[in-house]
Amino acid sequence: MDERQALAAFGALSQETRLQIVRLLVVAGGDGMAAGALAEKVEVSPSNISFHLKELERAGLITQQRESRSIIYRAAYDALAGLVRFLMEDCCGGNPEICAPATAAASCCAPEPKT
Repeated sequence: MDERQALAAFGALSQETRLQIVRLLVVAGGDGMAAGALAEKVEVSPSNISFHLKELERAGLITQQRESRSIIYRAAYDALAGLVRFLMEDCCGGNPEICAPATAAASCCAPEPKT
């Protein structure tokens, strides 16, 4: 992840509703969530959730996939991990072992969607 991508991601996450959406999608795992369910959870209107989802997708933090009549949104785990790695890149003044737990957590595997 380069600085431009990190700035876009942090910009998208700097809004309360969008941060809540990403956190919900991380918890949802590979199953993801439909826009309507997300709107209910964060207590916003359908048009408002669409705006926030578009911003998160533009920043590369979430993905969408049509499933039947619904659009399912999922966290983009690679992008989120890249963001953590970007922060930890030059970690701890030459003592990377201090940041090892955080970078290891960022490198975990994304859950597979259930079929």
